[in-house]
Amino acid sequence: MGIPASQYWAHTLGTGISLTPGIRCSHCSFTCHYRCRALVRLDCSGPPGAGDEDDGTEQALEKDTNVDEPSEWEKTELDQAQVEQRIKEYNSQINSNLFMSLNKDGSYTGFIKVQLKLVRPVSVPATKRVPSLQAGRSGLRAQGVKRRTSFYLPKGTVKHLHILSHTRASEVIDALLRKFTVVDNPRKFALFERSEKDEQVYLRKLADEEQPLRLRLLAGPSEKVLSFVLKENETGEVNWDAFTLPELHNFLRILQREEEEHVRQLRHRYARCRQKMQEALATRMPG
Repeated sequence: MGIPASQYWAHTLGTGISLTPGIRCSHCSFTCHYRCRALVRLDCSGPPGAGDEDDGTEQALEKDTNVDEPSEWEKTELDQAQVEQRIKEYNSQINSNLFMSLNKDGSYTGFIKVQLKLVRPVSVPATKRVPSLQAGRSGLRAQGVKRRTSFYLPKGTVKHLHILSHTRASEVIDALLRKFTVVDNPRKFALFERSEKDEQVYLRKLADEEQPLRLRLLAGPSEKVLSFVLKENETGEVNWDAFTLPELHNFLRILQREEEEHVRQLRHRYARCRQKMQEALATRMPG
């Protein structure tokens, strides 16, 4: 359950010349306009970092690759007979009922699993019922007041989607946002192809027109060979003058958290390499 922001927020920004009044959460440092405090609810229960201990599942450092660099799966072309054979091989390798099915028109359907790795809060609608000032025959009428709830999605959130072979990456993003009733602009998010090789994790942002289920079929069911991740969309140059002071302060805190997480992963990777080298040296006799 979200925690009302007013319970934790403290004034942090003044109202002097050229300053916009704002408030900041004393625990998670989420910042917004003072006038918006009643419209926001945060899923915040403690100081930053609480409960974020490393579970050991992400031991490799992620490396982003260019969206213009096609993957090996994207270059592969299959005819109808090859598609049918690939589907049979795919279904024989899975241990669940998430099968792929070939349709009469040559298309096929199946499931993809998407992991949501969002470092920024998302917004969902919240409606509070309040009595109308005008009473009807049956008593007070209720009308909806539109509000917005902001919260962080839990770490490791995953979602299975049943899609068609021609479903595009942009449509997958739209479907995910609808599943979680997120009202943020879909252009704020991007779907990534994730693969593991030589203890290195590689991420490639999918173009809007790419077909995730086709990539899933070509790569096979192994999540290490290929998986899908929803992340924030980094779109290049930003006009920072268009943002208010509370928003800029919030961006700085987000960047600091991202930098700290990147440094933690880098240190963990080099510590593992150092440990392996020390173990190799210990097994060898001197001389």
